Amino acid sequence: MILVTGANGFVGSALVSTLASVAKPTRASCRGNTIQAGIDIETVTGIDLTASSNFDQLLDGISVVIHTAARVHVMDDRIDNPLSAYRAVNVDGTRRLAQQAAQHGVKRFIFLSSIKVNGERTSEGQAFTADMIPAPTDAYAQSKLEAENALLKIAESTGMEVVIIRLPLVYGPGVKANFARMIRWVSIGFPLPLGSINANSRSMVGLDNLIDLVLICTTHRAAANQIFLVSDDEDLSTAALLRRLAKAMGKPAYLLPIPLSILRLGAKLIGQAQSMRRLTDSLQVDIAKTKQMLAWQPPTSVDESLRRAVTKVI
Repeated sequence: MILVTGANGFVGSALVSTLASVAKPTRASCRGNTIQAGIDIETVTGIDLTASSNFDQLLDGISVVIHTAARVHVMDDRIDNPLSAYRAVNVDGTRRLAQQAAQHGVKRFIFLSSIKVNGERTSEGQAFTADMIPAPTDAYAQSKLEAENALLKIAESTGMEVVIIRLPLVYGPGVKANFARMIRWVSIGFPLPLGSINANSRSMVGLDNLIDLVLICTTHRAAANQIFLVSDDEDLSTAALLRRLAKAMGKPAYLLPIPLSILRLGAKLIGQAQSMRRLTDSLQVDIAKTKQMLAWQPPTSVDESLRRAVTKVI
């Protein structure tokens, strides 16, 4: 049986739905009180991810854990000690779950991490690889790196196999936050001053491609105790992404070619310099290791993934 934590989240809920569709015995858990799951899915709610939690009810009879639950990245976090808050869930809670999983005889523990462990941006021709020295720049990324290290130590000491997948931006049906806002802007024909952002390249992964890789990692022998990166294997500039979104909706893209220097100056003046950097910088990942070791190719094209993503937002 497979355990999916964070089963009411964007990725977790899609994983549970897919596992149900292929009749994989699955137990779904989350911190909240409700999980949208099929009738053949066992559900456990009200589970806190802490260093003192008891996960026995989750782990009995489980052979594979897919751990998606986390304290997610918060822009402009206002709490006094963000790193402590991230560590409490992402490090201490994850370590506790993995330790108990090993005690229960779980064979494999799959951890969904973040490409932010590698860093925030890449230079031209210098895509991140899975085996680069990590360079986290914020509390969230630091907590994810610490969780990875804790899991690899547990794997070494217990024999439970660990698979780490670092995620770039994930999009698909039900996507929220900035990606959903972009879809809505393009949908209503809002003129966007981003037509000049053609030189950057950003890696993303469609939800279906991510789930396909995760399911492969539940059984593939070569995945044991490895770190993988994932993407659609087609990087896009910001302007190209907006044009492809418009195409997916059958709409024109109204992109104003405002010079990049003016965009950055304007963003700085209104306190949005960090958000503008995310729109204008590059962040590329090299998934050669993933493709070679797992004989994997993203099964769904970018255009099809975008088409699926826009259907639940517009």
